[in-house]
Amino acid sequence: MAEPVTRDEVLLAAEVIRGRVHRTPTFSATTLGDVALKAELFQKTGSFKVRGVLNKLSSLTDDEKARGVVGISAGNHAQALAWGATLEGIDCLVVMWDGASETKIAATRGYGAAVDLEADGPGGAFHRLHEVMAETGRVLVHPFDDPLVIAGQGTVALELLEDAPQIETVLVPAGGGGLVSGVAAAIGDRVQVVAVEPELSTAVHDGLAAGHPVPVTPGSIADGLSAPFCGEVALATLRANGVESLLVDEAAIEDAFRWLYGRAKLACETAAATALAPLLTGQVSPVKTAVVVSGGNVSPQIASAILAGR
Repeated sequence: MAEPVTRDEVLLAAEVIRGRVHRTPTFSATTLGDVALKAELFQKTGSFKVRGVLNKLSSLTDDEKARGVVGISAGNHAQALAWGATLEGIDCLVVMWDGASETKIAATRGYGAAVDLEADGPGGAFHRLHEVMAETGRVLVHPFDDPLVIAGQGTVALELLEDAPQIETVLVPAGGGGLVSGVAAAIGDRVQVVAVEPELSTAVHDGLAAGHPVPVTPGSIADGLSAPFCGEVALATLRANGVESLLVDEAAIEDAFRWLYGRAKLACETAAATALAPLLTGQVSPVKTAVVVSGGNVSPQIASAILAGR
């Protein structure tokens, strides 16, 4: 049984990455009510993922760094790992898959990583990941089920609570559970943390219901949440903090995307917009509530189609 990540681990991660990541702003959204938006789309590489990556990379030995690192991702973790590894002088390979965002693939290569596209989807990509690890001996930097990665992601919540100490609820987009479990570890003892997922990508929801990771087949427009399962460490941390999952449909995600673009002027990605959707649908009351706007890596084609209502 995996052990949950603790607040002390998040506080330690905050010291490790201090001065190496942006302290992203928190904006008010008074047209919705008493709502705060944590704008993590302004983070380095365009998402929160660099926080966990830098915390994990800081733990590697010289021997592990010499072996190189490998990750797996639909895009945001890929970009963050490529950037972080280049910063640390570590060779990096990322397993992605056929059909992943071309924009995110290109950005990952641009940050300095090699990209493996042998897999045909998120589920198959994990099989390919293990093949690559066996063949190369590279060190895995997991996108969502590593205690050090989760602790790094939780530093988002420490900043949020400093900027908006009045909040009682925080809505967090959830794929494999790394971000939402980090937030829960950081502030779950004083704020209600809610995982928000697409109805077509339910890894956290199904894992919480079953009490263990459950394979799912993601199919949402929120491609950043396309995890084929929720991690064991993430689930343990979510359960320890009483986190529940809310599901939202694709139309609600698109409405939230348009709202964030048009009203908040935040050029976010669909995964980030997912967290706002329950406020627009009435599933959550807009009172002392915060939303983690987790990233901004969206392709122009997807953004223009949603904004045009196509």
